[in-house]
Amino acid sequence: MTRLSVELLAADPVEPITSAGHAQLGIAVLAGIAVIVLLITKFKLHAFLALTIGSLALGAFAGAPLDKTIASFSSGLGSTVAGVGVLIALGAILGKLLADSGGADQIVDTILARASGRAMPWAMVLIASVIGLPLFFEVGIVLLIPVVLMVAKRGNYSLMRIGIPALAGLSVMHGLIPPHPGPLVAIDAVDANLGVTLALGILVAIPTVIIAGPLFSKYAARWVDVPAPERMIPERPSEDLEKRPGFGATIATVMLPVVLMLSKALVDIVVDDPANMTQRVFDVAGSPLIALLAAVLVGMFTLGRAAGFGKDRISSTVEKSLAPIAGILLIVGAGGGFKQTLIESGVGRMILEISEDWSIPALLLAWLIAVAIRLATGSATVATISAAGLVAPLAADMSTAHASLLVLAIGAGSLFFSHVNDAGFWLVKEYFGLSVGQTVKTWSVMETIISVVAGGLVLLLSLVI
Repeated sequence: MTRLSVELLAADPVEPITSAGHAQLGIAVLAGIAVIVLLITKFKLHAFLALTIGSLALGAFAGAPLDKTIASFSSGLGSTVAGVGVLIALGAILGKLLADSGGADQIVDTILARASGRAMPWAMVLIASVIGLPLFFEVGIVLLIPVVLMVAKRGNYSLMRIGIPALAGLSVMHGLIPPHPGPLVAIDAVDANLGVTLALGILVAIPTVIIAGPLFSKYAARWVDVPAPERMIPERPSEDLEKRPGFGATIATVMLPVVLMLSKALVDIVVDDPANMTQRVFDVAGSPLIALLAAVLVGMFTLGRAAGFGKDRISSTVEKSLAPIAGILLIVGAGGGFKQTLIESGVGRMILEISEDWSIPALLLAWLIAVAIRLATGSATVATISAAGLVAPLAADMSTAHASLLVLAIGAGSLFFSHVNDAGFWLVKEYFGLSVGQTVKTWSVMETIISVVAGGLVLLLSLVI
């Protein structure tokens, strides 16, 4: 029995909910989500506060005592932060080391030096995908925009031909691949295996990023033919450094946690004996905490020391990396509180009961719910958190692989059609000097392609594994 099954039984171990009860809980769910959407979109309230208030509203509409609702929210917040908070922090530290040391610029420059002409869009998607593994989406954009603009200007390329592949690489990593916050929260909510999710996520991400990046950029460049805005070309982080880490060492550091987590998943499949010493070693080394911690410690030498950073500079870099993620941690924690409120108010069991009569596949249902919340709130992270809380009960009887596919379906849906209520939409618009209409024709369509292609691939994989 999974952890989620235990939560559901402990939360509400009574007889099946009646039709009237279904109606009340259904209204409670819609009301709770509506409160969150309204507070975020109309009143511009921070997502942490919106999720907190929405959780209380959900409990009230479901008829749960206020003290029980508060307890549910608090326990969900605490367990979520305990489960993924440290991983997000470690990922932020690794990303900051990569950026400040010039390691990211080293990757960019090395790959671009070996690419030209028709290969350039493919080089850009490769750069963005590698850099996007440890970096948050917004940080990745800030790092890559100068490169995109300079390559487009110096090589006389269409801005969209170069920019769309870079954006696609970053977006796919953000939505589908742990240790990004959205996938981590969904993995925790449905009790999926992180290594298996990572492996399947990479399998889905590769064709998705090819279609939405280099291939779609051909059409995007025809629809929107704009030059690179010179006023938006900022300085690169490494221009003030005397030296940078080597390309090989940088790639090895970035890929270390991925290799460790994938190795654990592979050994678990091949050995499948908890008493086996090899499996026990890999279970420890490939756990997300140890894998990311190892990458951070290694990065202090291969990135920080290699760039000439002393102990004080490395300590300062680590300290500066943690402040910007406070808001992310609070949003993720509040999302966990919202998920727990859903479960303990009986919504989880309600979905289990009524889904038995639905003909719609669970993976498609998860994708559609994430799409709806993404369109309403504009936030991929909020969409992932909320959808994971709603469909998590469906994972109770799923196999390990299908639970991971459920996470990927949620992640794919959370990327659907970014528009004017998404901060990423405006970030892309301003950096690339586009109009609202041009941003919709390029960025918004690209996000939709990612969502649909990834969702379709997840459904196809569910038929063969």
